[in-house]
Amino acid sequence: MQTVTSGPDRVDVLGVHVSATNLDETVETFGRWIDRGERHLVCVSDMNSLLHASTDEHLNQVFNTSGLTVPDGMPLVWAGRKAGFERMGRVAGPDLLERVMAEAAEHGWTQYFYGGAEGVAAELRDTFQERHPALKVVGVHCPPYRPLTDAEDAAVVADMNASRADIIWVGLGAPKQERWMAEHRDRLDAAILIGVGAAFDFHTGRLDRAPQWMQKSGLEWSYRLYKEPRRLWKRYVLGIPRFGLGILRNPPKPVS
Repeated sequence: MQTVTSGPDRVDVLGVHVSATNLDETVETFGRWIDRGERHLVCVSDMNSLLHASTDEHLNQVFNTSGLTVPDGMPLVWAGRKAGFERMGRVAGPDLLERVMAEAAEHGWTQYFYGGAEGVAAELRDTFQERHPALKVVGVHCPPYRPLTDAEDAAVVADMNASRADIIWVGLGAPKQERWMAEHRDRLDAAILIGVGAAFDFHTGRLDRAPQWMQKSGLEWSYRLYKEPRRLWKRYVLGIPRFGLGILRNPPKPVS
């Protein structure tokens, strides 16, 4: 398999090159990569992960050289539209996961779930196979929270490659999952590595999603803050002003 640089235009948001795409285009791109035997990693970027990448040189390179860095969060969508990309739409991790599972059941794309607490990946497999009986999930693994030994890591890589998965879904949380994907991209045969953060927990019922009107109006963050104030207050109380001031100082622009 070969790695090929391809994908839609990008918009520079605080130094992070976000793909000017939407949910439909993202799924179509996945299909092309699988058909062509390309290999890519995909970053699902919300405001929090973008702020991490804007101040971390290595992480910034991961986001800016990915196959796609999709806009998970209305602030990124609004930033892209402000720069002239009217077709941009939100590509939220849970929505993308659900949509790809439906497409995968139809087209025969094989899946591997990596991450989450003990038992979450297996529960996610069962949940989606119940919704889509034709879906092929060829592997699941929940790693320990501690760093893996070299032998453990090699065993994970061997299992993933032996599974012949087309897509490996990584639920380790940002930015840990992006670092993991960058470190493992050249060692894995799957066409797509994609980090989806808390999407595993949303689809297994461990976390509740905000109502649709809050998701569409850019207020999903307030619902998550209400649900998990002690864990998330710094992310939003400090992150939102930082993001807003950054946009005022450095307006989004197309990547030339």
